[in-house]
Formats: sequence, structure tokens, C-alpha cells
Amino acid sequence: MKFLSFILLLLLASGCSVAPPEGVAPVTGFQLPRYLGTWYEVARLDHRFERGLEAVTAEYAMRDGGGVTVTNRGWNTADGEWDEARGKAFFTGTPDTASLKVSFFGPFYGGYHVLALDESAADYRYSMISGPDRGYLWILSRTPELDPDTLEALVEQARGLGFSVDGLIFVDQSRHSDVASASVAP
Repeated sequence: MKFLSFILLLLLASGCSVAPPEGVAPVTGFQLPRYLGTWYEVARLDHRFERGLEAVTAEYAMRDGGGVTVTNRGWNTADGEWDEARGKAFFTGTPDTASLKVSFFGPFYGGYHVLALDESAADYRYSMISGPDRGYLWILSRTPELDPDTLEALVEQARGLGFSVDGLIFVDQSRHSDVASASVAP
């Protein structure tokens, strides 16, 4: 519940903006079916609603009647339990542009903009997302760890876009170590 409350505060504090930050363009040629499924949070800028969370994941699935169901989950180190928030997302324009509005509470929406994707895999393998301004940035991977060269390239891309990458938190995903070893291809 605390996780959900913080997400609500984020949306209210951001003025419920759904537009991307000025000068930042979402990915075009986006294919939602390739994006669906589980993502591991590799890095993020600090936010009150995620403070103290590790092993953070995001699950995206099609919603009945359109849109996407978003389920964010993380281990709350202070409480010793999992926090979970479920929301919904819809494209702000055409579905081939990776710019969505997401809501975890009623009619309040915030921006969700995919800035980078791995185009080489059948399912995207990494992504970088911003919120409505440069204070919100996430780097996600299909596995609990992202190879260092790719991570470095994404961080440099974010720096070039004006994000304060010196404040990135690299998320402890060790609670998913069994998943990581099972997902590594031979």
C-alpha cells in the first residue's frame, strides 16, 4: 500500500504530465508484443516511492478492452516484504511510438516514454524509460543483470539527453539469482 501511495504522490507532484521531457524523443517503430512480459530494474534515479526497494520488476500484459496492465513489484528492505502496485497504461498517440500514459490511481496519469530499446532480439532485451521530466529515469533488462558495455552505453545516452546519471541507483537483484542463472543461454 505504501508503494501505491508513493506512486500517487509522484503523479500528483508531476502535474499528471504525460508528455516526454523537452528535447527527448520516444522510440518509433515500437512493437508492443515484443515489450510485454517481465523486466528487471537495473538502474533508476532516486524516488521516494521506490526508496528502500530492491529486486524491482515490472510486468506488462495486455488488458481486456485495450491498453496494458502494469504490475510493479519490489522487496521492501525495511518491512521485509514485497510491495506491489498495479496500474494501467495507454498509448498517448499511435502504438508505434513508445509514449504511454500510466495510472496507478484513478484518473491521474503520468508519462512513460521508452527512449532506447534493443532492436536485435525477438523480444526487446533492454530498455531505457523516462517519466514526464528528467528527474525520472529507469534502465530495464529482461534478466536481472545487463552486460556492462550495454549499461555504460545507455548511461552515456541518458547523460547526453540531460539526465543526472551521477545519481543513478544500481538495483540489487540478488533475490532473483535463481532466475538469472536459469535465463542465461548456453
